[in-house]
Amino acid sequence: MNAPFHASRPASLRDPFTAFVCDEETAEMLRPIAVEHGWAPEKVNKGGLRNAVQTLSVSASPMILFVDLSESGDPLNDINALAEVCEPGTVVIAAGQVNDVRLYRDLVASGIQDYLLKPFSPDQLRDAFAHAQLTVSGPRAAETASDKPNVMTAVVGVRGGVGASTIATSLAWLMGDKGGRSTALLDLDIHFGTGALALDLEPGRGLTDAIENPSRIDGLFIERAMVRASDKLSVLSAEAPINQVMLSDGSAFFQLEEEIRHAFEGTVIDLPRPMLIQYPHLLNEIHVIVLVVEFTLAATRDAIRILSWLKANAPQARILVVANRAPGAGLQEVSRKDFEQSIERKVDVIVPYDPKSAAQAAKLGQPLAKAAKSAKLSQPLVQLLTLTLTSADPEAEPEANAKGASLLGKLGSFTALMAKKPKPARPQAA
Repeated sequence: MNAPFHASRPASLRDPFTAFVCDEETAEMLRPIAVEHGWAPEKVNKGGLRNAVQTLSVSASPMILFVDLSESGDPLNDINALAEVCEPGTVVIAAGQVNDVRLYRDLVASGIQDYLLKPFSPDQLRDAFAHAQLTVSGPRAAETASDKPNVMTAVVGVRGGVGASTIATSLAWLMGDKGGRSTALLDLDIHFGTGALALDLEPGRGLTDAIENPSRIDGLFIERAMVRASDKLSVLSAEAPINQVMLSDGSAFFQLEEEIRHAFEGTVIDLPRPMLIQYPHLLNEIHVIVLVVEFTLAATRDAIRILSWLKANAPQARILVVANRAPGAGLQEVSRKDFEQSIERKVDVIVPYDPKSAAQAAKLGQPLAKAAKSAKLSQPLVQLLTLTLTSADPEAEPEANAKGASLLGKLGSFTALMAKKPKPARPQAA
């Protein structure tokens, strides 16, 4: 628990496990699983969180503590009260009936390790205890193996078809292969994601299982669900049946972000544009947002709107604008100069249109960055990697955006662009 505790007792004087539950059904599930781990079934007590606070205020804290929040009117305040009587090193697993991502975030921030949503299965409980035992026995492998700060990147396309998934896959591969970081690619297009397809992999059921059972998400779940693409790159993607509605309040996606951040040195999230509106909290911990655009009127309009939205909803993130599939001079619907004037900032990276390399990458089942042979295409992608990784340096300052311009001014620039576009002739009346 993360709180100002009293002096801790030696581990030899502390019980390995204690539970405080609110109902007999949960107690009956816990006791045989406790026996499986060599723990005394008598350590499963009735009374929930309030009883836990009272008991632990006069006795030693166990190494692993299970508390039931079902009867708590204010779970967060009660957990904070528990933190005051727990000793350092106690791993707390909570259970409750409230499925709320804000509550989950607040509970994790207060120091608990996991939150199981009732009703949960015995396997979910076993996974939670296994993860807790790993925490008790020592720090995570990812934390001891490297001191590289995690770089969490979201790739968002301003419109469908601009190639955001292509950029996300290439950036993730480069982060592992060229950047030398253990990297996770999280493709959040549940029904039509191409993260696994682009790497010639079967996506598996990990992502859909996470959405259906958010309480199962922990370090062990991530280890089992991720599909390995290389020594440095793992993928979590899905191809859910299109007749299957995947409803979520966003808690599963946030928990995935949390666990992946602890397990990997780099994270690339392929974030579909509609999810910005549905789950804005997913950008709270993002370091870099790669906004993929094209030089068209529609993309210009949407880039203006999304950049304004990101400024208000993800002020901590560095935004990189990437123009993908850029045609040659004179073939653009909107010139680069007019595009940059409209969005009132520079385009950071331009990836040229190269259909031959794109077709070759698809045939080989490789990311574009790996299949590309020409420096004309590979250099911009490596430049994007460099700009992304520099965000991990706290002394690296993002490029200053244009100041003093309102959204109305931006829309005025866009209107001027519209006026430049030739209008089709009206058909003459017969």
